[in-house]
Amino acid sequence: MSNFRFKNFIASPTSKFDELFKLFKQLITHTSGDVSEALDWFKELDKEYNLTSADYTLEDFIADLKKQGYLREKKDGNGGLVITAKTEQAIRNNALEHVFGKLKKGAAGNHNSGVSGINGEEQNNDLRAFEFGDSPQNIAMVDSIKEAQRNHGFENFKLTENDLLVTEQEFKTQTATVLMIDISHSMILYGEDRITPAKMVAMAMAEMIKRNYPKDSLEIIVFGDDAWPIQLKDLPYLQVGPFHTNTVAGLELAMSILRKKRAANKHIFMITDGKPSCIKENGSYYKNSNGLDRRIVNKCLTLAASCKRNKIDITTFMVARDNYLQNFIDEFTEANQGKAYFTGLKGLGEIVFRDYTNKKRKKI
Repeated sequence: MSNFRFKNFIASPTSKFDELFKLFKQLITHTSGDVSEALDWFKELDKEYNLTSADYTLEDFIADLKKQGYLREKKDGNGGLVITAKTEQAIRNNALEHVFGKLKKGAAGNHNSGVSGINGEEQNNDLRAFEFGDSPQNIAMVDSIKEAQRNHGFENFKLTENDLLVTEQEFKTQTATVLMIDISHSMILYGEDRITPAKMVAMAMAEMIKRNYPKDSLEIIVFGDDAWPIQLKDLPYLQVGPFHTNTVAGLELAMSILRKKRAANKHIFMITDGKPSCIKENGSYYKNSNGLDRRIVNKCLTLAASCKRNKIDITTFMVARDNYLQNFIDEFTEANQGKAYFTGLKGLGEIVFRDYTNKKRKKI
C-alpha cells in the first residue's frame, strides 16, 4: 500500500502588485478606460483603506503598471496615461472570472444539441432501448449483456434485440450571436450604474466564446438614437450618451448581421433598461418618452415576428422592474416566441451564460 503524507494547504503568496491590480481593473472598467479618473478613485480608496504602504506606494504601483505594459504615455504629447491592449485583455479576463468563474463549465469547444441521432459526434452517458435504424457501433455491449441477464437470468441466458441498449449521441452545433447593449441615457439615471454590468457581461461572454467555442461568432452592437457595431477592444471605453432608445434600429442591424451567418443557431441577446422611445423614418427621428407609443411598439413587434420567421431567437434582459414595461415585453416575447428576463443587475451574467449554453440544445 502506498504511503501518503498530508499537510495543510498553503495558498501561493500574492504580490502587492497583483492585489492592487485586481482593484485597478475594476476601477478602469467603471471609468470606461479613463486612467486619470481611475487613479483618482484609487487615491480616495487608498486614503480610506490604506491599500498601499511606505514599502509599496501608489507611485510604485503606477511605475509597475507602465513597466509591465499595462499603461503608456499618450502619444499626443500632452501628457497623461492610457491603457494598452494588454490591459484590455486583462479586463476581459477579469470579467470572465468575475461573471462566469463560479459556474460549471462544459466540454471545451463543444455545444451539444441535446438531440439524439445516428450521426451524432459526441457521446453522453444516457442509454435507451435499441430502435430500428440505430447504428450497431452505438450499441453498449456491456450494458446490453447486463440487461439480458436481468431479463432472462443466468441459466437461460440469451441476448435478443429487446435487450439491446444504445448510447445516446448528440450533435455539435455552431451559434451566431448578436449582443445588443442599450446605451441610452437611462442606463445611468437615478444614481444606478447599469452600463458597467452590461459591459462586464459582454466582455465575459466574448472571452468565453473566444476560448471555449472558437467556431461560434459574437457580434456586439449598441443602440441609442441609432445603432452601430463596436469592436471587442472598444468595450472597456463604452459610455452612455444623451440618447433615446431606438430598439428598432438595434434589431434591424442585428438581423442584417445574422442573415449573413451560416450557423445552425442564431440568437439576439438584448440588454436594456427601458422602453423603446425612438424610431427613424425617412431620415428624421420620431421620439416619444411618454408611455408606450404604439407607433414605435408596433414596429418592434413586427421585427420580433420577422426574426421568428428567419429562425432568429431573441432573449431580452430587462434590467429594470417597472410594472408598465411588463406588457410590452410580454407582447414582444410572444411575437418572437423567445425568452424574457426581468432581472436586477446582480446575477445578470450568470443568466446570460446559462441561456446562451442552453440554446445550443436545439435540433439542426
